[in-house]
Amino acid sequence: MKMTETQFELIKAQLERLVSREGFYREKLKGIDIGSVQSQEDFERLPFTWKGDLREAYPLGLQAVPDGEVVRIHSSSGTTGMPVIIPYTARDVEDWAIMFSRCYETAGVTKLDRVQITPGYGLWTAGIGFQSGAERLGAMAIPMGPGNTEKQLQMMADLKATVLCATSSYALLLAEEIARRGIRDRLCLKKGIIGSERWGEKMRRRIAGELGIELYDIYGLTEIYGPGIGISCGHGCGMHVWDDYLYFEVVDPATGKNLPDGETGELVITTLKKEGAPLIRYRTHDLTRLIPGRCPCGSPYPRIDTIAGRTDDMVKVKGVNIFPSQIDELLSATPGASSEYRLVIDHVEGRDVCTLTVEIEKGADGEALEAEIKRRFKSRIGIAVEVEPVELGALPRSEKKTARVSDRR
Repeated sequence: MKMTETQFELIKAQLERLVSREGFYREKLKGIDIGSVQSQEDFERLPFTWKGDLREAYPLGLQAVPDGEVVRIHSSSGTTGMPVIIPYTARDVEDWAIMFSRCYETAGVTKLDRVQITPGYGLWTAGIGFQSGAERLGAMAIPMGPGNTEKQLQMMADLKATVLCATSSYALLLAEEIARRGIRDRLCLKKGIIGSERWGEKMRRRIAGELGIELYDIYGLTEIYGPGIGISCGHGCGMHVWDDYLYFEVVDPATGKNLPDGETGELVITTLKKEGAPLIRYRTHDLTRLIPGRCPCGSPYPRIDTIAGRTDDMVKVKGVNIFPSQIDELLSATPGASSEYRLVIDHVEGRDVCTLTVEIEKGADGEALEAEIKRRFKSRIGIAVEVEPVELGALPRSEKKTARVSDRR
């Protein structure tokens, strides 16, 4: 992506501010003459920031403003290590709401809509982000938070919610429960804004079909504001990202070299206006590509492709790299297979053993499907797996993200 003059000036101002005060980036950029950064190419030679840096800065090493300017903190879950604490100024909170409101508008949401928000509140960025964006737009926010499916469905029906905000896992759980109860005709849902985890085409079709709604992918991460920094439009060809607040690069995950638009690699983000905890060249681990050209919707904002997976999602079995996205695609193309699966990898008697449990659609021949999935897995991914077909709904559902691969070696 070609850096604009405005983006470059914002980055320069950000760099100069960060090295002028004690803190994380003065140390990170020690020995680098910021004044020598005079072009996009110079900027692309600056060191990356990665999650390990942020964990080492715990608790407030990332803070780049005086204490009196911090109005809120958010945090990653810390389930895979030390949590990452992100301070926000009043301007950061406002800018995030502006971006989120823009997401809703891109999805065709208006102030006449009623937005049911099911992602979690608290230190996690999701719930309050969805709410702030809806309120800025002027829509009615219904801040349910996660869980209590009985109450969710009651409020959805009684308050005539028109927009559902959820993780794909929870949207599926709600869709299945609505179908089981036969209450779809009592609902007024028109749109679903889904984020927090990648999801395959088969899962998308199930949710859209059972709820009778249009679905939009929303993108974001705790370290960079939260959800709301990008969203798909009605044309469904990638997610528009807000390049007046953020600068996007895609690099080769192995070498760190910048890739041309259209090539898939790891997404790297630099904040242009963030005050509380700015980030320079932050490696997200998300795999995507910058989509060349203008979207048919006419939006001036650039697009990244739907997230294909994460560099840290990959598991290696018998020398073969496996990404969850490959399994999604395999099952999506297999008639009779559902979107829901679990891959468990064990080490038994000196060898790796993979077991793929797959939900199958009603009326499907389990024995034939087992053989077909085994054949396709070996052919497309390159290793043999044991396949266990189970009925729809047999695998656990989650109100948050669903872990579909378990490496127990």
